[in-house]
Amino acid sequence: MKTLNRRETLKSLLLAPLAGGIIASTGCATSTGAAARMNWTALPDSYSYGRTAVEMQTDAELMQESYFREHELLTIAVLCDIILPSDHANGGALDAGLPDFVEFIVKDRTNFKLPIRGGIAWLDVYAIEHFGADFINITEAQRLTVCDRIAYPDVTDAQLQAGISFFALMRNLTLTGYYTTAAGFKDLGYQGNTPNVWDGVPAAVLQRHGVAYEAEWLAKCVDQSRRDIPAQWDDDMKLIS
Repeated sequence: MKTLNRRETLKSLLLAPLAGGIIASTGCATSTGAAARMNWTALPDSYSYGRTAVEMQTDAELMQESYFREHELLTIAVLCDIILPSDHANGGALDAGLPDFVEFIVKDRTNFKLPIRGGIAWLDVYAIEHFGADFINITEAQRLTVCDRIAYPDVTDAQLQAGISFFALMRNLTLTGYYTTAAGFKDLGYQGNTPNVWDGVPAAVLQRHGVAYEAEWLAKCVDQSRRDIPAQWDDDMKLIS
């Protein structure tokens, strides 16, 4: 099971090799970009709304599992951060816990296991061949260069097709996960299922059709101060209040 300690360990594993390169080139141990933001927000451990007992049990079992190796989960975190950085107005992928979301989906939908694990392997091999280190241990500029080469589905280079498919899947999972969180809802301006206020048919429409509300019905049906009071009917199905 992933815990806060695991995320701290992952952050340390990523920062350690990067910091050495930064010290050598700049003389100071500072880090920027994805490497500095690997301590992502944790997802909730459980969900109670809209879940049956069986579904909640399945969720709990999946939450207890760990599928990705630490290196793989770090790679996913870096990719999520590249796709939707934390400088986004409503927070980015790491602020929304997207690495954990990707792992949860892969555990729940096992058809994603091979494409994601295989895609990470492809990414590392490509980075080693072109930049001399695996994806998370090359520079941020080099990581962005790799992503630029595989981010567009219309690229016809046969050697890049596996990477293009992998990046498309990661982009879809990242954005799907983000836009089902509170941060994503805020970004879309989506308020969810909220009650509205109905104050009757507009007067101009009633006048055009030559009809009008009876005062009694207006008082009973359009008085918003009584909107939370259940309607009551008599035996003849006449509205009482």
